[in-house]
Amino acid sequence: MTPELARCAWATTPGPMQDYHDREWGVPVTGEAALFERLSLEAFQSGLSWATILAKRPAFREAFDGFVPDLVAEYDATRRADLLADVRIVRNAAKIDATIGNARAVIELRGSGGLEELVARFRPASDPEPTRPEEVPTSSVESTALSKELKRHGFRFVGPTTMHALMEAIGLVDTHLVGCHRRGCGR
Repeated sequence: MTPELARCAWATTPGPMQDYHDREWGVPVTGEAALFERLSLEAFQSGLSWATILAKRPAFREAFDGFVPDLVAEYDATRRADLLADVRIVRNAAKIDATIGNARAVIELRGSGGLEELVARFRPASDPEPTRPEEVPTSSVESTALSKELKRHGFRFVGPTTMHALMEAIGLVDTHLVGCHRRGCGR
């Protein structure tokens, strides 16, 4: 019998969350649409569980045209109403409006290096080294600064905690527990 791999506490039960932990969480993300998707899904997750968003991710991808900023930025009142009626996704008007507005902000950022370059500037000099779940930070100096910079560019639903979750998800900061088999996967 193969010994069980050491994992972060939230990923010890087999299923979608463990699969996400083992295959995606903390792995660097490249490409504007991929990064915009992660930013958008983290915003939709605000106040909800990540398991809920993960289960709805295929529907979100379909409903938001693969999170291609140029397509989402063109959504009009009819498309917004369609999203609000789509029971497969989180039907929160403020979050839907933020996603559409954020797509427009992504396009505006292209003239100054783009979303990927902006987010990458906030990589911390070092990663925390949590050994227990309660030691994992939920925000940081860097996530607070990223939040402020994105807000300055017109983004919404990008608070420090949400941006810290984004930074963890895309491998910009490694908060896997010390001893987790995935620690260091983003480096």
